[in-house]
Amino acid sequence: MGKTLSEKILSQKSGTNARAGDIVIATVDWVFVQDTTGSLTIRQFRESKHTTVARPERTAIFIDHAVPSPNRQFSNDHNFLRQFARETGCLFFESGNGICHQLVAEKLASPGEIVVGADSHTVTAGGLGAFATGMGSSDVAVIFALGKTWFRVPETFKINLIGRFQKAVDAKDLILHLIGTIGADGATYKALEFGGDAVSRLTISQRLTVANMAVEAGAKVGLFPSDHITKRYLQEQGRGTNYIRLYPDEDASYEQTLAIDLAELEPMVAMPHSVDNVTPAHVLSGTKIDQVFIGTCTNGRLEDLAIAAKILKGKKCHPNTRLIVAPASRKVLLDALRVGYIEVLLSAGAIVVPPGCAACLGVHQGALGDNEVCLSTANRNFRGRMGNPQAFIYLASPATAAASAITGEITDPRRFLE
Repeated sequence: MGKTLSEKILSQKSGTNARAGDIVIATVDWVFVQDTTGSLTIRQFRESKHTTVARPERTAIFIDHAVPSPNRQFSNDHNFLRQFARETGCLFFESGNGICHQLVAEKLASPGEIVVGADSHTVTAGGLGAFATGMGSSDVAVIFALGKTWFRVPETFKINLIGRFQKAVDAKDLILHLIGTIGADGATYKALEFGGDAVSRLTISQRLTVANMAVEAGAKVGLFPSDHITKRYLQEQGRGTNYIRLYPDEDASYEQTLAIDLAELEPMVAMPHSVDNVTPAHVLSGTKIDQVFIGTCTNGRLEDLAIAAKILKGKKCHPNTRLIVAPASRKVLLDALRVGYIEVLLSAGAIVVPPGCAACLGVHQGALGDNEVCLSTANRNFRGRMGNPQAFIYLASPATAAASAITGEITDPRRFLE
C-alpha cells in the first residue's frame, strides 16, 4: 500500500517504514523559537544540563512578535536571545526582518524536510511540502540539544480541490470554509493533505495561507505536494537546488476524503469568538468595525498587499475605521514599495507598521479598546487575542478587509472588483 505525504517524509527522516499510528524518532531539519517562546525554551535547555546545541546551523531564533520592543520585559528577553545566539552560533533574525513563519518559508524550509518551531503556526511551511509543526518549549529544548525528536505518525484527511476561485475569493476563504465545515477540533492530530486538480493553480502564497490555518482545525500538519510551483518559488528565493518533487502515492490510505469546489466558494468571515464560527461576508453586511488589520503570517505577503492595494487605490478608509498594515517580512515590504502598493495603502489612510506580528497577538501596534470591533486577516479570533477580552475580532481575507476599511462595515469585496 502506498504512502501519504506525512508517511513518506517521516519514513525518510526516521529510516523506518512509517505508517499512520506508528511512533518514530526522526531527524529535525530546522528548529526555531521566537521572542515569546524563546526565553522559556532556552531556560529549559539549560535546566536539562545541556550546553551545546546539536545543530546550530539548523537552529534559528527570531525576534518578531514585539518589534520594536514595547516595554522593558520584552527588551530584556530580546537581549537574552541575542546573547544565546552569539554564544551558540545559532542563526539569528533581528527585529524588523519579519515574522518567523514567513522567513522560514523564504529562507529555510524545503520540500521533504521536518520543521519544528515553538509556535503553533509553524505549520505554515507545509505549503512548501515540509512536515512542519509546532511543539511546546520543553520539546523544542530537547531538539536544540539532540537534533531529533519523536513523532506519532498522523492519520491523514485528503482535501481534494477542484475548480477555480471566483473573483475576490481566495485562499483565506477556502481555509475558513474548511474549518467551518469540519470544526475547530475536527482534525485533531491529523494531517490535512491538499490535492486535486486545483492545487497546481494555487500559488505558494495561497498554499502558505491554507497550511498556516491547518492548526485552527486541530491538525498536526497541513501539507501540499511539491511541484513545479514549489520549484519556481525556491528558484526565486535563490534556493532552487533544494527542490525535490514530492507527491503522495496514488494508492495511499486516507482516514477521510473531502472535496471542495473552489468555484462554489464566496468571501467568508469567522465571527467572534471562534475560528469555526463562519458565515459568508454578505450576511454580515452592516456590522460596524473600528479597525481593520491586514498582515500576519496568514495574510501579510506581497499577493495579499496587492489585492488590498487594488481595492483601495484611489479610495479612502472610512473616517471611523482605522487601517493597520503589517508586511510579513522585510522582503515583502521592499517589494511592495517597489511596485507602489505601500504608497496606495498610505494614500488611502493606512498605518504601515514594521514587518512583524504587530497587532495579531495584542502586545502592541493595534491593541483594541473595550467593545471595539476589528476585522483582521489573522488566524485567530478568540476572546482577548488582540490584547483585550472586551473586544470583538472577525477574520477575513485581505480583499474583504480592504473593502470593509472603505465602507466602515463588513463588506463583500466582490462589489469592488466587478
